Amino acid sequence: MSSRILRFVAIVLVAAGAVGGMFVWRAYHDPLPLPQSPYAFEVRTGSSVATVARELAAAGVLSHAWLLTGLARLKGVDRAIKAGSYEIEPPIRLPQLLAKLTEGDVTQKAFTIGEGTTMTELRRTLRANSDLRATVQDVPDDALLARLGVAGATPEGRFFPDTYFFAAGTTDAAVLQRAARALDARLAEAWRKRAPDLPLKSPDEALILASIVEKETGRAADRPLIASVFVNRLRKGMRLQTDPTVIYGLGERFDGNLRKRDLEADTAWNTYTRDGLPPTPIAFVSQAALDAVVNPPATEYLYFVARGDGSSQFSTNLADHNRAVSKFQRGGK
Repeated sequence: MSSRILRFVAIVLVAAGAVGGMFVWRAYHDPLPLPQSPYAFEVRTGSSVATVARELAAAGVLSHAWLLTGLARLKGVDRAIKAGSYEIEPPIRLPQLLAKLTEGDVTQKAFTIGEGTTMTELRRTLRANSDLRATVQDVPDDALLARLGVAGATPEGRFFPDTYFFAAGTTDAAVLQRAARALDARLAEAWRKRAPDLPLKSPDEALILASIVEKETGRAADRPLIASVFVNRLRKGMRLQTDPTVIYGLGERFDGNLRKRDLEADTAWNTYTRDGLPPTPIAFVSQAALDAVVNPPATEYLYFVARGDGSSQFSTNLADHNRAVSKFQRGGK
């Protein structure tokens, strides 16, 4: 090869290097051309940086997939991509995009377990949530806690009602495990701080009673007083006679109208026909309901009736209670 040709090749290589260097420099420093603003995308669990780069290149966010993979390998973070839901807005540059992906700066999804809701309602909410990966939503109640690695026989009441944030690709099992751990921690702490003379034998009994209080009222001021009524009844050996347990026992047979025959129909949860606490919680309980049953105020109340405005009328004897029922529920004076 002549010296003239060698010089020409050298010039071409230098020029190509200069052009390539300029291209890389601009790709590193110029804002990315987002298809829309904000631009949202998902990184699925187990995705590699190469997979993410290819998807972003196909969407037009990257001019070439190798720009992201090359930078990630250069920085030694090519195995540090985190799953999640991301949103990016202009101006965002390649290094900032990589930082978001490796720091897990995700747009999180949220799943809420409502206070006073039941396992049946929770299953319905899980099925309607397309952001969680379904793995246990159809596992029967008698097997669900074992599948989750959680102690207990029934899932009713075993998850703490709260809003749980999660990244894309998270399973329903993972969220339920978090909710179960939260409930266990709060129940253990409440039981540790319980009053010394409670007629409750275990944390599970406290949870059952708290679920009844939860369903009886949503009024914060009434929770402790309702708890005191039930605790006083348990101390005296009186039946709890609370409608929410009857409704729970009826299940799908309940049509929204509680009748006398329902109160007389015996189920394991009918506290009109059976002594003591029902066998399981009847709902997911708030911290306020837990606190109310483990440290109820000292009262002599044995009865209460709804006033119709969200509050309750409390009585210490049956005669006063009957008058309150006549006034607030039967339209009497």
